[in-house]
Amino acid sequence: MSGTDRPRDRAAARGLAVGTLPSGPLDAITDVTGVMVGHCTLNEGARTRTGATAILPHDGNLFARKVPAALDVLNGFGKFVGATQIDELGVIETPILLTNTLATGRAIDALIAHTLDHPDNARVTSINAVVGETNDSRLNDIRAPRPTVAEMRAALDAAKPGPVAEGAVGAGTGTVAFGLKGGIGTSSRVVDGFTVGVLVQSNFGGDLRIDGRPVSQGADADGSIVIICATDAPLDARRLKRLARRCFGGLARTGAALSHGSGDYALAFSTAKEGALLDDAACSPLFVAAMDTTQQAILNSLLMAGPMDGYDAGKDRPSHVPALVVP
Repeated sequence: MSGTDRPRDRAAARGLAVGTLPSGPLDAITDVTGVMVGHCTLNEGARTRTGATAILPHDGNLFARKVPAALDVLNGFGKFVGATQIDELGVIETPILLTNTLATGRAIDALIAHTLDHPDNARVTSINAVVGETNDSRLNDIRAPRPTVAEMRAALDAAKPGPVAEGAVGAGTGTVAFGLKGGIGTSSRVVDGFTVGVLVQSNFGGDLRIDGRPVSQGADADGSIVIICATDAPLDARRLKRLARRCFGGLARTGAALSHGSGDYALAFSTAKEGALLDDAACSPLFVAAMDTTQQAILNSLLMAGPMDGYDAGKDRPSHVPALVVP
């Protein structure tokens, strides 16, 4: 089955909205004005279940109009490209690409080509590409060279504001979470006039809990998650790092194992125009929003993904992963 065998419902439609803060109109990362998302989804034959997801903070030349950003790492068993320069300078200068573990090099090439192609970047000679990854080899022949550079550029070109496709799409096409079909999920919250939006690539293990109740148990503990947190609140890199760290609170609430073999990354950026920064005390409501949006984005990634047949590259055999079923 392809993962689109029947309509799926998001968490809010099932009465599973997390917390008390209101969501934005789309309940998506794109509720943060200017943010755009694009997917390239590769679901082909019996062995290809992969793709790429692009997140753009704005529709301009990001290299020229960098945005403040920060990365926080709960467990570093992963390959987050661009991490050291983000930590050093506190900005990102390319879109963010999410993909599979063995495609990170091609994602770098795609982001370099995308940036160099802008007519205002004719003299650019150094680019800090930003790439997150999880390993989709439970359902995907990850050793095959997909997605290609051209396919990743297609995700960048497809980026747009508005509703965001979730579940088994883009970089979440072949991912597995809690032993169930995971994928891309998103959510947002509005607090004190600001919006916090999160997009996740869920591919991790543990014992799933919904509303504090155990739903599935005994799934593989290892795996990874990439959390992208956007806000229009005026925050600098130091405060964005604090915001990114709170995303892991939402991850823990879902029952994640947070194991040795899990790569757990949260990148936060701000789209706010230059101006007075929020002070530290004013960040507390945003921290709550980051936890709630992360938790609900993970639930959406599961609820919007149907069951999937694929190819287990590690065991060299066909594989089937069921979908989450909530009573």
